[in-house]
Amino acid sequence: MQESVPHRSTETSNDTIGPEKYDTIIIGSGAGGLACAICLAERGQKVLVLEQHDVPGGWCHSFYLNGHRFTPGVHYVGLLGEGETTSDLYKGLGIANELVFFRMNPDAYEHVRIGDTKFDFPANFDQLVARLSERFPKEKKNISAYLNMTQRVSRELYSIPNFKGFWQKLIMPYKTRYFGKYSLFTLSRVIGWFIKDPLLKKILNIQCGDHGVAPNKVPFLLHSALMYHYYKGGYYPMGGGGALIKSMTNVIKKHNGEVRTSAGVAKIILEGDRKKKAVGVVLEDGQKLYASQIVSNADVGITYNQLVGLENLSKRLQRKLAKTKYSCTSLMLFLTVDMDLKKAGVDSGNIWLMPDRGANDFYEEIFAGNIDEGHAFEGMFISCTTLKDPSSFDGKHHSIEAITFVDYKTFEEFENTDRERSQKYLKLKERLTKKMINGVDRAIPGIRKHIVHRELGTPLTNKYYINTTKGNVYGTEKSLFHIGPFAFRAKSEIKNLFLCGSSILSHGVAGASHSGVDTAARILGCTPDELKEPKEDQELRIYEAEDPSTYPDWLKRKIKLRKARAHAKSEKTSA
Repeated sequence: MQESVPHRSTETSNDTIGPEKYDTIIIGSGAGGLACAICLAERGQKVLVLEQHDVPGGWCHSFYLNGHRFTPGVHYVGLLGEGETTSDLYKGLGIANELVFFRMNPDAYEHVRIGDTKFDFPANFDQLVARLSERFPKEKKNISAYLNMTQRVSRELYSIPNFKGFWQKLIMPYKTRYFGKYSLFTLSRVIGWFIKDPLLKKILNIQCGDHGVAPNKVPFLLHSALMYHYYKGGYYPMGGGGALIKSMTNVIKKHNGEVRTSAGVAKIILEGDRKKKAVGVVLEDGQKLYASQIVSNADVGITYNQLVGLENLSKRLQRKLAKTKYSCTSLMLFLTVDMDLKKAGVDSGNIWLMPDRGANDFYEEIFAGNIDEGHAFEGMFISCTTLKDPSSFDGKHHSIEAITFVDYKTFEEFENTDRERSQKYLKLKERLTKKMINGVDRAIPGIRKHIVHRELGTPLTNKYYINTTKGNVYGTEKSLFHIGPFAFRAKSEIKNLFLCGSSILSHGVAGASHSGVDTAARILGCTPDELKEPKEDQELRIYEAEDPSTYPDWLKRKIKLRKARAHAKSEKTSA
């Protein structure tokens, strides 16, 4: 578990002086909240981050089961090469020096398994085009045209903030003409204009799992940006998501900021005319803390419906909230196995397991609510973190994280059930665990015989630990109605109240972090680019997950020591 930052007294001993006041209080310590805190604290603000869980990090936190680490929300990150956006972001935040990433299998960072069909995504755009063209020769020209269009649209999207001044903005419609042409259409619509082969469409759409929206609902623009994020492959942090969070909290402390855990917020304090000004927060224990600005990294449903209260919102915002849809929720299976996974053909690449039928049909089935039916889950994301992060492998046990999307409705009846009255829930959880294991066993035959420990996280687990509306995993649903100009704003209608995170700018580890920086820029009155300017003394270390010969001596020693300690522990236990 991550070490929490020591608490600092929030009140002076002299009651006549009154409570201590912060410049900014940030609710929630996910990647977005922490990125925002770094930017504000670095520029001299007195910042307090409040986290309801006992460790910081939100979806990015790591936890341990029988000594083996798992991270529920960090599975891979893209654009970490020199000069690429995520790399520059981490250098700008001043956390790059503390981070080490492993590049996942460059020949197959995504293993696609659709029915009996297998296809591997290489970490190279031209190789991807060539590999798909060889597999589908009749679609060769269409493959090149479609994938190049995803790149073109994404680059135009990323270029928009660079248009400054009258003349540049005047030519912007021409410079972003493909972005304008395709941005309002769904993925299904656009891919249908280019690609005809049904199987090829399924392969190209496999990464819909990274936003959880069916091809006939997700905007082509958003899916293109997601594909673009991973065209050069995926990377995994050494130490899991917890290492990323630790680096961020260290920088916050370095600049005299504070991160306080086990400090859930019950309400945002509103004052002024018609209570339209945020001035502080009330903690769940009744303590009141005050600040000039409040930033909520909680999702919009939690922020507005619970912390602010609908009665304090305009009718317009109330109507928007009433129409808001949240992303799907999930089942997450955490496995420890004593199987030689490399011998079984598993590597550092992700495994996407999908049934051989229409992707839109599959997503409709998710929300049909029949998750208790069938022998195995047919659609799953499977990841071996001990192969992604070789420093975490003890020489015998591997950690597996397997995820499938489900609808929250099945779990609504258990929301207010305590442990003594939840036998029905526990029996459902056991059935779903077996169904999840059956799905993993299809992807990695024989793994069920090597399970040392298993644990299933349900939507209620998500809701309890991460505190998201209906246990959602990506914030608001990433359909056309919840992105871009239709997304919730970083600056709320309530004075001094700001938001950041997956429902504001973008989802995912990098997207949420960029959102936190953008929100900080609004508070500071500068541009996000100024805050993300890479620091010259920062360097990101990246090694190959599949090639230990490239590792420096310190990393080789770390891996050797990990295995030696695990062996000694095993010998002691057996004795």
